[in-house]
Amino acid sequence: MSGDGVRIRHLADADWDAVVELESHAYAALGLSEGRAALRSRADASPETCFVLDVGGQPAGYLLALPYPPFKYPDLERSEPAGARATRNLHLHDLVVTERLRGRGLGQCLLEHLSLAAGARGFERISLIAVGRSERFWSARGFTAYPGIAPGGYGANAVYMSRSTKRAADACVPTP
Repeated sequence: MSGDGVRIRHLADADWDAVVELESHAYAALGLSEGRAALRSRADASPETCFVLDVGGQPAGYLLALPYPPFKYPDLERSEPAGARATRNLHLHDLVVTERLRGRGLGQCLLEHLSLAAGARGFERISLIAVGRSERFWSARGFTAYPGIAPGGYGANAVYMSRSTKRAADACVPTP
């Protein structure tokens, strides 16, 4: 995606201050903020599936995704161990767009970018933990809830969800 100064690119070292700030604003009130070391460990586990939403040359959002076996998910209290996981499931750990740009379809663009990257890399499914009562948001994007899985450490209303990477592409049309 590119145009009007908006593009999606791979996460770079210079982005980390902005990513940590975005993550804190999105998750601290829910008690789910992880801090720089944990976030970096997740990005280091799969740099090719971690992206920044760049608006006017500045990070305005980010997405972290890493290989994780189905029905498993990162422990928010720990950093990721080194080494690749052999799995066809890609876990979408964080998708954050700065508050001032929400509701413009930019999160959908990040998700579509991830879906294309995941499929190209041989991943068959994308999983996530819906937090802060966001299950409806993710359901509208093709994710199915698995109510029998109780994601510990992600809050009282956390829901494990997943979808195929082979579903029809969603439109990525940001609004001004």
